[in-house]
Order: sequence, then structure tokens, then C-alpha cells
Amino acid sequence: MQTDNYIETSLELHLFFGRIMKEHSLFLRAGFTPADPTFSNRAEFFKQEFERLLSRAVAMSCGVVRKAVACSGEIVTEFTAAAEQQTEAFTGIAINQEITERELRLCEGCRPQSGNADLRGQVRQLNRRALELLDGLIRFKERILERVLHCEMFTMNYPLLIDHILREAKLYRQYVEALEKDGHLTDQSMQEVDCFWNRIMMEHALFIRGLLDPTEGELIQSADDFAAQYGKLLEACNRAQEQTMQTASLDETVKFRDFKRAGTEGIEQCKIRSVILPLLADHVLREANHYIRLLSE
Repeated sequence: MQTDNYIETSLELHLFFGRIMKEHSLFLRAGFTPADPTFSNRAEFFKQEFERLLSRAVAMSCGVVRKAVACSGEIVTEFTAAAEQQTEAFTGIAINQEITERELRLCEGCRPQSGNADLRGQVRQLNRRALELLDGLIRFKERILERVLHCEMFTMNYPLLIDHILREAKLYRQYVEALEKDGHLTDQSMQEVDCFWNRIMMEHALFIRGLLDPTEGELIQSADDFAAQYGKLLEACNRAQEQTMQTASLDETVKFRDFKRAGTEGIEQCKIRSVILPLLADHVLREANHYIRLLSE
């Protein structure tokens, strides 16, 4: 199927970020207490709506998205299916696991749907729906963070984690808005990409450190070391040359990806003591894979 950059980039964006947003919604819902049923219901709404958006994106992506993206480990990993099953069992929150099966087939290779002549129009509708949902989800996250910081709400999610997922939602929205305005993503130096994702990786390390059981001393130290290394990369971000920064970030993120992969496997097999949901472990692994692809291209 012949396509253009607008279609390809839009779908690749939704395959990665659409799943990230639906999982953010799940993590938010899982962290609320019985005192906040309205917030739990709202989080469930966003989870379901982003599942619908992701399902539509998957249906349009066969034969359109690049194999390098479909097989990068940023959309799904070898752990995602089991992580969803375990997380649904632990939380009681339903997860549409059929989407994951279909996403795995994107890497294996699949035939484009026939009778899909107006793919550009369908992608435009998808982008507009994504913007609507993101506007609502961003406001929702901002409201949660404000209430937590003013001691009006308790949640099991760190305030920094809420701020962290808010920044990711804003980046997703920025990209979709650029596609709708210009038909392509706005030019963004690799230095800006490094600064954003090095901060995300640093915070992942901090979250992992804080969610591990206190008896997991060696893993806590490793997470602390990664946080310190990304802190140094972040400090150097604005003064380093792009190529030098990119090489240093790639080297560190490959190591961190391997740490996350081992952690995801250990959590799924109940070999690591923590309060980390299996899907959260897989979630941060996928984000590392995404960053590695960006650095490698």
C-alpha cells in the first residue's frame, strides 16, 4: 500500500503513545482509594477510550507502519501479554488483551485491509479524536496532581509520577497537533529529544528504586546508580554537542533497557519483591525501547 509521511507517522505515534495513555489511566485507577470513586470511574473512561483509539490505529497499520517500529519493542514486548494477564488478575481492572495479540502480528507481517481507500481521512479522524481525549486526560491529570499537592486526595502514585505522565501526555498532544497543522512533525533537535527522554529515564530509575521492597538492596543500588547517571546526562544536555550527547545517552539507555528487561521478567516470575505491577514494569521497558530507536535512527 502506498502511503505518505502523515499517515505513517500518525499511526506509529498512536501505536506507541496510545498504549502508554491507556496504561497511564489504568495506573491512575489502580492507585485511587475507595474515597474517590468518581476519579476511578473517570480513569476507567480514559482507559477504555484510548483502548478504542489504539484498536483503530492497529487496524489501519498493517502494511503501513515501518517494520523497524513494529518490531522495536516499543509497541509490545515478549512480556506484554503475560503482564496484562497478571495485572488484570491483581487489580480486577479489565484489559483488552486482544489488542496485544493483533499488535504482535504487526511485527510478524500482516496484509493491509482491503477497501481502505480513504486511509488519510480515517487517520485525520483518529488524530482529532486523540486531541479530544488528550485535552481531557491532561486536565484530569492536572486536577489529580493539584489535589494531591494540596492534601485533598491520597493516591498510591507518587506526585512525581503524576507529573511525569502529565508531561508525556503533553508531548503526545504536541506531536499530534503538529501533524494536523503541518502534515509532519515539527523539526526538533536531537538535543531536545535527549533532554526530554533522559529526564523520563532518570525518573523511571527513581520510581523503580522507590517501589522495590527494602530487602532488594542490590537492585535498589542499581536503580540509584542509573538515576545518578541520567542526572549527569541531564545536566550536560544543554551544553554538550548533539552527537556526543546522543552516543552517551544511547550507551546508558541500552544498559538501562537490559536492567528493565531483567526486572520485568523477574517481576512476572515472582522472583523480585516489589509493589511494581507487571504491566508497569513492561511499560517502562517499552519507553526505553522507544528512546533507543529514536537515538539509533
